[in-house]
Amino acid sequence: MGLKIRLARAGAKKRPYYHIVIADSRSPRDGRFIERVGAYNPMLPADHADRVKLIGERIEHWIGNGAIATERVAKFLGKAGLAPMPVWNEQPTQSAPKKKAQERAKAAAAAAV
Repeated sequence: MGLKIRLARAGAKKRPYYHIVIADSRSPRDGRFIERVGAYNPMLPADHADRVKLIGERIEHWIGNGAIATERVAKFLGKAGLAPMPVWNEQPTQSAPKKKAQERAKAAAAAAV
């Protein structure tokens, strides 16, 4: 049984609120879970104290038992100091402007100076 630390949605339509739960990886997002270990309220400002609430000792217990956090929850745990901060991938180079567009941008910047 693979354990995940993930978000389970609660709240009303257009008013999201998430519980941070320990769940079997095979169970649905809002389905059965083992334990609730925190909450996330995205409607609050980023610097508000109640935006992310975590029960640190229970999270450490479950990480010790092999639970793996999802990307979003791993970011919360990294900011709280309960786990190492996850490494984010660089932006893909395919979405960058192509060679001619980059040359035109350099020429425009040089002409503006």
